[in-house]
Amino acid sequence: MRKLLLAIILAVTGATSAAAEELRIGMSQYPTTLHPNMEASVAKSYVMSMTQRPMTVYDHEWQLICMLCVELPSIEDGTAVPEPLPEGVEGAGDGRGIALTYRLQPEATWGDGTPITTADVLFTWKVGRHEKSGIGNLELYRRILSIDVIDDKSFVMHVDRVSFEYAAINDFRLLPAHIEGPIFEAAPDDYRNRTAFDSDPANPGLAFGPYRVVEAIPGSRIVLERNETWWDKRPAFDRIVLLTIEKTTALEANLLSGNIDMISGELGLTLDQALAFEKRHGNDYQVIYEPGLLYEHIDLMLENPILQDKRVRQALVYAIDREAISQRLFDGRQPVAHSGVSPLDWVYDPEIKTYAFDPEQAKALLDDAGWSDVRDGIRHNAAGEALRLEFMTTSGNRIRELVQQVLQSQWRQVGIDMRVRNEPPRVFFGETVHHRRFTGLAMFAWGKGPEHVPRSTLHSEEIPSEANGWSGQNYTGFRNAEMDALIEAINIELDRPTRKDMWARVQAIYAEEVPVISLYWRANAYVLPKWLQGVRPTGQMASSSLWVEDWTIEGR
Repeated sequence: MRKLLLAIILAVTGATSAAAEELRIGMSQYPTTLHPNMEASVAKSYVMSMTQRPMTVYDHEWQLICMLCVELPSIEDGTAVPEPLPEGVEGAGDGRGIALTYRLQPEATWGDGTPITTADVLFTWKVGRHEKSGIGNLELYRRILSIDVIDDKSFVMHVDRVSFEYAAINDFRLLPAHIEGPIFEAAPDDYRNRTAFDSDPANPGLAFGPYRVVEAIPGSRIVLERNETWWDKRPAFDRIVLLTIEKTTALEANLLSGNIDMISGELGLTLDQALAFEKRHGNDYQVIYEPGLLYEHIDLMLENPILQDKRVRQALVYAIDREAISQRLFDGRQPVAHSGVSPLDWVYDPEIKTYAFDPEQAKALLDDAGWSDVRDGIRHNAAGEALRLEFMTTSGNRIRELVQQVLQSQWRQVGIDMRVRNEPPRVFFGETVHHRRFTGLAMFAWGKGPEHVPRSTLHSEEIPSEANGWSGQNYTGFRNAEMDALIEAINIELDRPTRKDMWARVQAIYAEEVPVISLYWRANAYVLPKWLQGVRPTGQMASSSLWVEDWTIEGR
């Protein structure tokens, strides 16, 4: 009996001394999907960066690196070889394609023990090329003409053009053929609604990163545990819990109560909240501010007859005081965005047209556009129709809703009646924006990589529709032949000075046509416990969680 009691005591004390390390992270949004190639979102990127690895990615220094591959293809090394295009294939640029040789990490394995092989590469390409599969970057897969398998870990990808970033296949995110294959083959047109990433997210065979999903409760939490088949550096935490707390004010309360250990910078406190938090609790937490390539903006539904008039779109920008918003709400740390290209990016053009706060110019443009009859402070056209638009964003985000109120008031001063209707992030992104159901204005943020060609957001072939399986992210419905041509040309121009001139023209069209109202460049605030080290923001679209295995515990 004494031996049994001693054994129980030892078991209990041993379990306590070797307690599993857990990290609890608060974030303001839940992913609309966990499929790596559908419906791009910051929330999904943050989660999937812990459970998978992209083939290639831009690192903290904004340099392209391999993650799932071993070495980047290079023309100089002979692993990227320009080649004639197959007969009947229309080329771009000099009319040549390029053969890119990649080798997968030799020890890369899915979480169920199945090796990652070129069979997964071929399957991912097949799904990506299906027009109704729901894959986001459909154009990437169209440009891949064929894939030659060398062996289980090596392949040659034949692409239809030689682009300046020919080695980058960041959005070619592998799918497990042994799990997703039967689902896709059974109903390709309905694959987006049947994928195991959403119907069975805890299946270990879906992960090959440092962690795997063990529980996913939509809108509430995602629980990750260490993936024992991960081939690289062992992460410090046994378990990571990602809690969705949509109200940013509640994020702070949960942190102070101990319910969460940290708040993600990608989807956490707004800058004004972080500044105030640091003043009160800066001695107890680390607060890191990272400016970068994430910008807050408003998509305009260009199929709305009111917004089809460029004068109205320009008036909307002239009527708002973005500089005052930056200074008063963000202490100047989130500068005004004048285009979709950041001043931190080498292709930024400082000579582009800008819109200073000018209510009188806004009024003049609206008069010229036929909205000159003002009744009870609201403009009407000759047909007696009111200048009224619906303005949407994510509910629960305090600063967004505050900015929205400021903008609504400023537009009212020039006679525009904005009606606010907000939705929870999961509905707003997953249904309203993704299916282009907003009728007027939709405010949210876009993340970018360095010199990110805006094909998915500005090219006319990227307008989501039922016919294309809602692929693409040109939610405004912007159509401009010159912009289309520039986007195609930039991608294949290898000369940097020439490419910079092209970028200047892209920014000029963007500023003149105003398919989007650019608001400000965001600086994300990361609120971390003192004992957590190794979290390094990237300043671009790659999540800090992509290097979660480098996070360490010191002095907990």
